Amino acid sequence: MKTEFEYTLDEIESAASEIIKAFDGRKIVRFIGEMGAGKTTMIKSLCKLLGVDEEVTSPTFAIVNEYEGAGCRVFHFDFYRVKNQQEAIDLGLADYFYSGEYVFMEWPQLVDDFMPDDVVTLTIKEIDPTKRHATVEFA
Repeated sequence: MKTEFEYTLDEIESAASEIIKAFDGRKIVRFIGEMGAGKTTMIKSLCKLLGVDEEVTSPTFAIVNEYEGAGCRVFHFDFYRVKNQQEAIDLGLADYFYSGEYVFMEWPQLVDDFMPDDVVTLTIKEIDPTKRHATVEFA
């Protein structure tokens, strides 16, 4: 299934609401996009929708941040600095995938071999400095 959205940065919260509906109950999401495309910004909006009250930040150095939402947890990964697949495995990635909680991943290409079948891919592209195009895809 494939669903496409266009939104401005001022519309990101309403776009996030539509995007999370497009996940169709799936909770493991690969975020694809160039540096600065808005992956972390979208994750912040999705976390807010899920009831996360604390500040959501990019886990570039921590690799994973955990947030408590309204009746759920969100694990936010940034694999940008992970050097190899073994390092990702050592993080206990499979435990996160099968936790039943939300798993949002930036720069996930290194761990694509380990993805479960029900993963969602959210691709974000910059149309101009204030406008984005997002595509939600899953099998």
